[in-house]
Amino acid sequence: MSIFSDKNCLPCEEGGEPLRHGQVEKYLRELGGGWVQMSGTKIRKVFKFKGFKEAMVFINKVADIAEKEGHHPDIYISYSKVTIELSTHAVQGLSENDFILADKIQKI
Repeated sequence: MSIFSDKNCLPCEEGGEPLRHGQVEKYLRELGGGWVQMSGTKIRKVFKFKGFKEAMVFINKVADIAEKEGHHPDIYISYSKVTIELSTHAVQGLSENDFILADKIQKI
């Protein structure tokens, strides 16, 4: 169980502060599971499935979680490969919400 397991995403205010590099590194270690930081403002993970249908089932589950949490990832699909990118636009970088949602997604 991670430090994010019992948390839910919180509304972000425009102009808030993004997580600092050290905090992002700590959260990535806690999250585990192949998430990587991209350009300092996003985290990304690629999920692979047996085929298109399985990938779409996964995407629909991600969409349900994202709606419930009020925090929405960028989702890219290429047949049986789904790439999820998370960032918090309100802070122009990463927030704890990104890691909370990443934790919920990887538990699907």
